[in-house]
Order: sequence, then structure tokens, then C-alpha cells
Amino acid sequence: MTHDVEIDDAGLRVFTGWPHRVLSILCFAIAVGAIYVAFDPVLSELERNALHFASFAALAAIYYPLVRGSRAALIFDVVFGVAVAASAIYLSLAENAIYDRGVKLSMLDWIAALISIAGAIELTRRLTGWIIPLLIVASLTYVAFWGQFVGGIFAFPGLKVETVLFRSIYGDDGMFGSIARISSTYVFLFIIFGAFLLRSGAGDFVINLARAVAGRLVGGPGIVAVIASGLTGTISGSAVANTASTGVITIPLMKKAGFSPRFAGGVEAAASTGGQLMPPIMGAGAFVMASFTQIPYEKIVAVAALPALLYFLSVAFFVRIEARRNNLPPMSSDGQTLASAFKQGGASFLIPITLLIGLLVAGYTPTYAAVFGISAVVASSWLTQTRMGPRAVFEALVMGTRAMILTAVLLVSVGLIVNVISTAGIGNTFSLMIASWSGGNILIALVLVALASLVLGMGLPVTAAYIVLATLSAPALAGMIADQFVIAQLVAGNLPDGARALLMFGVPEQAEMLARTLTRPEATSLIRDLPLEVAAPLRDLVVPADVALTALLSAHMIVFWLSQDSNVTPPVALAAFTAAAIAKAPAMATGVASWKLAKGLYIMPILFAFTPFLSGNWPEMFRIFAFGLLGIYAISAALQGCMERPFGWVMRALSLMAGIASFWPGSLVLNIGGAVAVVALLVINLKVSPKPEAHAM
Repeated sequence: MTHDVEIDDAGLRVFTGWPHRVLSILCFAIAVGAIYVAFDPVLSELERNALHFASFAALAAIYYPLVRGSRAALIFDVVFGVAVAASAIYLSLAENAIYDRGVKLSMLDWIAALISIAGAIELTRRLTGWIIPLLIVASLTYVAFWGQFVGGIFAFPGLKVETVLFRSIYGDDGMFGSIARISSTYVFLFIIFGAFLLRSGAGDFVINLARAVAGRLVGGPGIVAVIASGLTGTISGSAVANTASTGVITIPLMKKAGFSPRFAGGVEAAASTGGQLMPPIMGAGAFVMASFTQIPYEKIVAVAALPALLYFLSVAFFVRIEARRNNLPPMSSDGQTLASAFKQGGASFLIPITLLIGLLVAGYTPTYAAVFGISAVVASSWLTQTRMGPRAVFEALVMGTRAMILTAVLLVSVGLIVNVISTAGIGNTFSLMIASWSGGNILIALVLVALASLVLGMGLPVTAAYIVLATLSAPALAGMIADQFVIAQLVAGNLPDGARALLMFGVPEQAEMLARTLTRPEATSLIRDLPLEVAAPLRDLVVPADVALTALLSAHMIVFWLSQDSNVTPPVALAAFTAAAIAKAPAMATGVASWKLAKGLYIMPILFAFTPFLSGNWPEMFRIFAFGLLGIYAISAALQGCMERPFGWVMRALSLMAGIASFWPGSLVLNIGGAVAVVALLVINLKVSPKPEAHAM
């Protein structure tokens, strides 16, 4: 069998011959099973999640070797994968017997639980490195052993090992709990949907469409990268995958147009990072967010559209400004037109995506929408030059299963960490620490969360970083955002009688202050200093349900956006480093360029925290979008030293101040003044600044 196996550059096994055929059939069966169970839930949730993990654990053990090379290593990995899979399936069938024994584990239960957990740890190490496995081990030993020796607020009395094993397997947040449910339903089906889009030629259509739309614009190749990465993001939801797939086309185009290699790589990495922010798929994060917040998935993707569009426009601004600064001429679109792009492959992209969005808006579950979307890809492909027959359908199902291996194992394994966080109450403790360290200041809290996301992102994939960080910090952020409404009501004198009485009893030393009208700084100081036992019930009395829901969504969206920064922020910028390899540019310089271009990752969370950008009030959201558009353009110009023509430091400073004023929260007058200033600076720039010399291509 060894002559049918090779190891590729990434360290994965590549099979040929009959092993390849057997594994392809297995992948096909796993995908078909997931689609069938989506329509006919013949398995319980626990059985489905355990079977999901068992399937992908076996595939991960086979495709990701413990040791490269020998036949013995392959045999060991096959046996190891089968053992982990069998243990997971056994545990899904043993739950009732365990309860019948009074939640006591038999010897076989112990063995199966230990094999399953050890398998999850080892396979996660193979797929993602050492960081997550070490966190899992630290988490499990914390609640079982060393937590009792920790002083202060993180002290934990400890649980019996048997209890830790039981909760790790059967807990609501454990291996086969809520996160595994997301993986086995929404995420897997949308990964399959993306595989069908790619197999139908939709990826080529995206590139051709971008060329037709932006090829002849100033900075056209860079804008092609932005458009292509945004549309490809609706397929893959992975920044690194976006960079690798579209970058091989867009980066050489940008270099040919005159952009420096590091800038070209930075554009591709920054644009590809936005792929996970682009509805309707948004990677796995949107499904996890829907599960955490209990906010409907369709609402999340609806309000996420404008921020994602604003992010992509911010990258496009950088591209155009850089082209203007270097006076780079437009490029031809190589004869590609909208008509030719749509004729070649438009139907297999637009029809399924439109159907998917329509079904979500109509109230269908994401599971049903994904399955109908898959069917629509196959049907609509017959309207294009890449028709999908039985062989293509088989290949797409196999491709989707293989693409899911890392995500499936990762999400199930992260459940072990999340289970410990909920069991030990670490999330609440960490949230209190953020509230305490920030002094109730949301901006400081955002900086703390951004730093935490950057540190976590150095070792964790984006989805895992979001899950961990949301569990730890989202409650604190949601509370602080909701407090802004409480402060506004306090200043306006509109507190309900019950809330005023609660404040009188909760902080009697402030009774004199509460008897008069408060200024905003006074009200802010009062609310920030409230003890939790007063602040929490006060929010419940004052904050309406819809405002509280928006605060919760804003907090999770802040964490979700900030968790993306590890793709573009040195020293570990995965998407940027991938782009640097394609561009043949220095990795760190490309990382710095991508970090600069991706400023929207930090501006948007500020808007989420201080404005109703995610409220669902569309007139208000469009107003914030419009002012934000001008503001980000001005900030991009200040950073690059150019609008339509280069300018000096005085204009840079004015542009920066005008940009910040354009989207400064809470002041419409300041927003209008900033927007007028941005337009005035653009006019001055066109009238006064000299034209740069033409850049030789």
C-alpha cells in the first residue's frame, strides 16, 4: 500500500490507486449522510455529533500522519483513527446506561472517554500545532487538579476525574455539545455548498467578473483582488484559502500594473481576510455566533452586510490611492466583459447564492437553505459551460468532506476548553476583569480584547480564537454597550421608578446626586462605578429587549471582527505570509502592509460599540455607513499621503481629523462637519496639488 501513498509539501498524505478510491467513497458517504440527516433526523443530536467527530477523526488520522514515511506509521494511524472513531460512537450509545448507574462510568466507559479525548488532543496537534492541545490539557487539569492551588478569583475547588470526563463528553458545551452541533449541521453543509460552487466553475466566474468590472479602473488589478476575494469569501470563508486561490491570479496582475510586491501581497491578504466577514457564509463564525447569542442566523448575516461592504471599500480606497500616488495607469480587462463572464459561469454562482439568501430571508433554517443551495448549483451549472454530471457531483462531495476535516476536529476539540470555561465560571470572572481593568470605558475594553485576540490568534485558527474570546469577553462588552442606554436615560431623567429606587438603595451615598439632573460625565461615572449586583438588575429594568439584543450582537460581532486580525497582523499573519510567498516579497514587510490596509478591522468594532450600526434600523445604519465611507476614505488618504494627488503632512493631519469627525459617534453635527471637510480637502487636492510623474510599467 505504501507505493500508493506520498507526502505533499504541507505534510499531508496523498493517496493514489485503490486507497484513493476507498477514501473517496468514504468521504462521499460521509457527505451524503450529513445531507440525509439534515432532512430526516434519524439520529439523536448526541449520536449525530459523535458520528460526525468519529468520521473526521478517522480521516484526520489517515491524512495527517504522526510520522512521515513508513508503512508502520500508516498502519498505526489507521488503527488509531479507527479506535478514536469507535470510542466516540460507543460513548454516544452508552449515555443512558451511564445515567442508569447513577452517572458512574464503567471500565469500558473510562477507556472510551480517555481515547476520545486523547484522540481529539492529538489530532488537533497534527492539524493546528501545539497551542490548542496545550490549552485543552491545561483546562482539563485545572478543573481536576491544580485549580484548587490557585489563589484569588481563579481558585477552583476541583472535580473528580470521573466527573471531568463525563462533563467533557456529555456536557452541553462539551465535545459532543453545542459547538459540535454547529459543526455537524450548518458548517459542514455550507462547506459542501462551497465545494459545489468551486467544482461548478464559480471561482473562475468570480475572477472573470472582477476583471470585467474593475480591470480598466485606476488601480484596477488591486480592485479586482478586492472584488474577487469578497465574492470568493462567500464560497470558502477562509482567509488563507482565499489568498491561495485568488492570489495566484490577482497578485501577478497587481505587480504587472506597477504595484510593489509587498503592497500587492498586502492587498490580497487584507481583501481575503474580509472573506470571513462577507455574508451569507462568513466562515464558521456566523453559525457559532447564532448558537451563542440565540439570535437568528439570518438576522446576523443581514446586519453584517453593510460593515463587510465598508471593509472592502476601505481596502479598495487604499488601492486607488496607492495607484494615484504612483500615477499607475489603468490596465485592460483582456477582453473580458460582463456578458462573457456571465455566459461562462454566472448562472452557477448567482442562482444558488440568490436562492440561498432568499430562503434565509423567508425563514428557512440554514440547514435547509444549504441543501437547496447545493441542488441549485447542480441544476444551474447546466446553464453554463461547466455542467455537473454524476462524476462532478461525486467529486464535489468528496472535496467538501476533505475541506471539512480541520474545521470538524477543531470545533469538537475546542468544546473541551469551552466546557471548562463554563464549568468553572472563568468567562464571568474574565468579563469582570475586563470591566475592572477598563474602568467601564468601552474603548479601553476594545483595546484589551484586541490584544487578547492577537495573542490567541498567534496560535489558534480564527474560529477557535473567536469561540474562546467570545466565551471570555462578550458578556462584559455587551453589558458596557447596554450601559450606554442606561446612561442616556439617566441624563434625560427617564429612569423608571423601580430603577431609581434600585439606585437609591444600591448606592445610598449617591442619593443627593440622584435627586437632581445629572450631566453625562456624572451619569457615566455613576454607572461605571456600580457594583455588579446593582448594575445587572438595573440593565434588566431599564434596557428594552431589542436594545439588549443589539448590545449582545454588537459584543459578539466586535469579538468576531477582532479575531480576524491574526490573518494580517505580524508577527503571525497567516494570510499575509501566504500572499508574500506568491508575491515573492519579504514576509514581514507584506504583513505590515496588510495590517495597514486592514484598518477596517479596528474601525468597524468601534462603530459596533458606540453606534446602532447593527440595530436593524436600516435608515440609521445607512447613515452610519455613508459617514463611515467618507471617514475611512479620509483616514486612508492620511495614512498614504494622497487623495487623487499626493499631499504633505499638513493635509495629512487635516484629512485624519476630518475622517475621524465623519464617523465620531453621537454627534450628527460633527459628522456633517467632518464629511464637508473631507469633500473640501478632496477639491483642494484636485485644484492645488501637482500631478505626480507617470510611473513606468
